[in-house]
Amino acid sequence: MHKRDPTKQRTLPLWQNRDVDLERTLSSIGPRLRALRRDRELTLTELSRQTGVSVSTLSRLESGERRATLELLLPLARAYDVTLDELVDAPPTGDPRVHLRPVTSNGMTMLPLTRRPGGIQAYKIVLPADRREPDPRTHEGYEWLYVLSGRLRLTLGEHDLVLDPGEAAEFDTRVPHWFGAADDEPVEFLSLFGKQGERAHFRARPKR
Repeated sequence: MHKRDPTKQRTLPLWQNRDVDLERTLSSIGPRLRALRRDRELTLTELSRQTGVSVSTLSRLESGERRATLELLLPLARAYDVTLDELVDAPPTGDPRVHLRPVTSNGMTMLPLTRRPGGIQAYKIVLPADRREPDPRTHEGYEWLYVLSGRLRLTLGEHDLVLDPGEAAEFDTRVPHWFGAADDEPVEFLSLFGKQGERAHFRARPKR
């Protein structure tokens, strides 16, 4: 009979380690959101007006009764003038191009491409090949989308669009919107998210 060496620690498979890290990160978001709001001296009602997120949802996020999602974290990061990476407490690092951590929620993976708070924030988003029923949401801000691979279904108000690789869309996020895979293939796209009324500024254009 072989005895287990007590000096050897049991290691978890990589996927289990990732799940543990994700749960630990999500469980710490509530207290951080509450601390940020109090630091900004905002009431839940004032924060609700800024983000378009209901007071009850904000309260449940802070208490940990509501699981954080990317759709909820984006307007909160904007309101607090921090990056999404900072909001979920990614550790400080040297080179942000290498060390910015992806955030996964409800099958969606979002990789922050910028660290600087304020201004337009850039993300690479990967959606699974999971055709779901649209669930439009609204929040403060303005968004640009550019499809890298796959086909992206975008519902925007009364419009139901399908974007192919190389196609782009821009819209006011106060309009009810939702996006997901248009077929049985995953979708990768770039998202630029800015504050209300913000626009991209072109400094150079090709000669005609």
